[in-house]
Amino acid sequence: MHIETIATPDDLAWQQEALCAQTGGDFFFPEPGSSVRDAKRICALCPIRSACLEYALSNDERFGVWGGLSEKERLVLRRTTY
Repeated sequence: MHIETIATPDDLAWQQEALCAQTGGDFFFPEPGSSVRDAKRICALCPIRSACLEYALSNDERFGVWGGLSEKERLVLRRTTY
Protein backbone atom coordinates (compact mmCIF):
# COMPACT_ATOMS: atom_id res chain seq x y z
CA MET A 1 0.00 0.00 0.00
CA HIS A 2 1.36 3.41 -0.96
CA ILE A 3 0.48 6.43 1.15
CA GLU A 4 0.89 9.73 -0.63
CA THR A 5 2.46 12.50 1.43
CA ILE A 6 0.99 15.94 0.97
CA ALA A 7 3.18 18.92 1.79
CA THR A 8 1.65 21.24 4.34
CA PRO A 9 2.53 24.77 5.48
CA ASP A 10 4.03 23.13 8.55
CA ASP A 11 6.58 21.24 6.48
CA LEU A 12 9.93 22.02 8.04
CA ALA A 13 12.18 20.62 5.33
CA TRP A 14 13.49 24.12 4.62
CA GLN A 15 15.18 24.12 8.01
CA GLN A 16 17.73 21.58 6.78
CA GLU A 17 19.09 24.20 4.38
CA ALA A 18 19.32 26.89 7.04
CA LEU A 19 22.75 28.09 8.10
CA CYS A 20 21.62 28.03 11.73
CA ALA A 21 21.17 24.27 11.47
CA GLN A 22 24.90 24.05 10.75
CA THR A 23 26.05 26.39 13.51
CA GLY A 24 23.97 25.43 16.53
CA GLY A 25 21.29 27.19 18.51
CA ASP A 26 23.43 29.07 21.00
CA PHE A 27 23.76 32.09 18.71
CA PHE A 28 20.04 32.15 17.94
CA PHE A 29 18.70 31.71 21.47
CA PRO A 30 21.05 33.81 23.60
CA GLU A 31 20.66 34.49 27.29
CA PRO A 32 18.46 37.52 28.08
CA GLY A 33 20.41 40.73 27.56
CA SER A 34 23.05 39.05 25.38
CA SER A 35 23.92 40.26 21.90
CA VAL A 36 22.18 38.83 18.84
CA ARG A 37 24.75 40.36 16.49
CA ASP A 38 26.39 37.03 15.59
CA ALA A 39 23.03 35.42 14.85
CA LYS A 40 22.04 38.30 12.60
CA ARG A 41 25.31 38.03 10.68
CA ILE A 42 24.64 34.36 10.01
CA CYS A 43 21.03 35.09 9.03
CA ALA A 44 22.16 37.77 6.59
CA LEU A 45 24.04 35.10 4.62
CA CYS A 46 21.31 32.46 4.80
CA PRO A 47 19.55 31.59 1.52
CA ILE A 48 16.25 30.77 3.26
CA ARG A 49 16.04 33.75 5.56
CA SER A 50 12.63 34.83 4.24
CA ALA A 51 11.10 31.36 4.75
CA CYS A 52 12.44 31.37 8.29
CA LEU A 53 10.95 34.76 9.07
CA GLU A 54 7.63 33.78 7.51
CA TYR A 55 7.56 30.63 9.64
CA ALA A 56 8.34 32.58 12.82
CA LEU A 57 5.62 35.13 12.16
CA SER A 58 3.04 32.51 11.17
CA ASN A 59 3.77 30.40 14.24
CA ASP A 60 4.15 33.27 16.69
CA GLU A 61 7.70 32.31 17.66
CA ARG A 62 8.43 34.47 20.67
CA PHE A 63 12.01 33.55 21.46
CA GLY A 64 15.27 33.69 19.57
CA VAL A 65 16.41 35.16 16.28
CA TRP A 66 14.36 33.99 13.30
CA GLY A 67 14.82 35.28 9.76
CA GLY A 68 17.35 37.81 10.97
CA LEU A 69 15.00 39.50 13.44
CA SER A 70 15.01 39.45 17.23
CA GLU A 71 11.93 38.92 19.37
CA LYS A 72 11.40 42.66 19.72
CA GLU A 73 11.86 43.30 16.00
CA ARG A 74 9.33 40.58 15.10
CA LEU A 75 6.86 42.02 17.59
CA VAL A 76 7.11 45.45 15.97
CA LEU A 77 6.74 43.87 12.51
CA ARG A 78 3.66 41.91 13.64
CA ARG A 79 2.05 45.05 15.03
CA THR A 80 2.63 47.01 11.82
CA THR A 81 1.78 44.19 9.40
CA TYR A 82 -1.13 42.32 10.96
